[in-house]
Amino acid sequence: MPRPRPRVIVKADLLPSVSVLSLIGLVGIPLGWIWSRLAPPQHVRVYDGGQLVPLQLESWHRFDDLGVYLLLAFAMGIVVGAAVWLLRERRGPVILLAAVLGGLLAGWLGTSMGAAFANGHYAVTGTPHVGDVLAKAPQLESMWVLVAQPLATALVYGLLAGWNGRDDLSRRLG
Repeated sequence: MPRPRPRVIVKADLLPSVSVLSLIGLVGIPLGWIWSRLAPPQHVRVYDGGQLVPLQLESWHRFDDLGVYLLLAFAMGIVVGAAVWLLRERRGPVILLAAVLGGLLAGWLGTSMGAAFANGHYAVTGTPHVGDVLAKAPQLESMWVLVAQPLATALVYGLLAGWNGRDDLSRRLG
């Protein structure tokens, strides 16, 4: 006699999933602060008309800024995916979706707050003259970094669910 398949529990997981989404979303603020301190500034020279031209090889820091944020967000996604998997009573697609959406929110908060933190850290305190060298704040020029944390979260959660091998994902029901 075949066993009945476990069903997705939506109603009971809805409130915890909102909590998971908001908590993971708030992780973006410290992530942005850490990025603003680790990402290197771009040194630029002031020319006529207020034009800022990067010094030789300094334009490579545009990629460094992007790479540092991608690595931080991907590492945070791995941690979040494993931590959400440890919520044994709530395992399933509802919590996974909340974790992925929380990762998107964290990415948006991290990029906006990180740019604000970096602009505050590398603020110009006076009028620059022609020939001065300034440290330009790091910036993220691609919004593809928003998908790093949700991608890592979904990947880790999916790998752990596949490794589990049980239909009910070992939920403790009752």
